[in-house]
Amino acid sequence: MAGHISGIHHINFLVRDLDEAEARYRELLGLGPAIRGELTGRGVLTARFRLGESWLVLVQPTGDEGEPARMLREQGEGFMLLSLSVDDLDAALADTRATGGEVSAVRTGLEGWRIADLAASDTFGAQLQLCEDTDGS
Repeated sequence: MAGHISGIHHINFLVRDLDEAEARYRELLGLGPAIRGELTGRGVLTARFRLGESWLVLVQPTGDEGEPARMLREQGEGFMLLSLSVDDLDAALADTRATGGEVSAVRTGLEGWRIADLAASDTFGAQLQLCEDTDGS
């Protein structure tokens, strides 16, 4: 799979208050306005900032259900996951499975990103995912 990874696509941070977090990140890091989004299937609101070739994504759960809400309850605010860019998600997943790695089902993220999570048991507890950017953003 390593041959498929082309960089860091995005880094997600969990927050309780998206408005407050967006304002603070803008002030602290000198960032411009964020692009807002919602993933109803994941139960989150997002604010993302472009940082060079990567995205910094703030994630606020909208309820008590789902993985982001569980992580916020159990771990608090802060780092959630690192998403690695791949040009061909299906090929990367096939290679991962060929090495005995476990992956989640492919789902659609912001802007139509195709995403699959790697099993934390394969990554020594790290929350990693693979992301194919279907629109080049």
